[in-house]
Amino acid sequence: MKTFTQTNDGDEQVVGFHLPGEVLGLDAIQDGNHGCNARALETTAICELPFDRLSDLSANIPSLQHQMFRLLSKEISHEAEMMTLLGRGTAEERVASFLLSLSERFRRRGFSATDFFLSMSRQEIGSYLGLALETVSRLFTRFQDEGILKVDRKHVQILDIDRLRTMVAHQPHCEPHLAHPSS
Repeated sequence: MKTFTQTNDGDEQVVGFHLPGEVLGLDAIQDGNHGCNARALETTAICELPFDRLSDLSANIPSLQHQMFRLLSKEISHEAEMMTLLGRGTAEERVASFLLSLSERFRRRGFSATDFFLSMSRQEIGSYLGLALETVSRLFTRFQDEGILKVDRKHVQILDIDRLRTMVAHQPHCEPHLAHPSS
């Protein structure tokens, strides 16, 4: 899934990518209104859980309430990390951090951390990272030329994850993720 807003000129601004098992829609807790739209990037199954039902369950199951607090805390941390990355990170750092985020999120879900498919386009990645399509494509090509990645259209293999980590090493963060975590 991707979440996005519409700019004044009608363009989409991607604000998040969500993997299976991740939670989206937390932005509506405050006032019942979502600040963004969501669109499936591939065949997707969604489980809708109304907030009042989740609130009732959380009141009766303390461990669920604790997990919700953790999830909201991670959401706040993510927003701060993203602001820092977009405000101060170079294009190289942004793309490297994005790839590390996907790697870690896939790993946490029991999938390969170094061999995965991107369901989003380079244009959507650029929108999310505040970069031009050409910049994203150029960096994917450069990372491949330097032996960091092997890319075949949407299939990505990370060949040198330590090099990616080195590129973002000076960024302050708790963990390299750029989307709404579920754990």
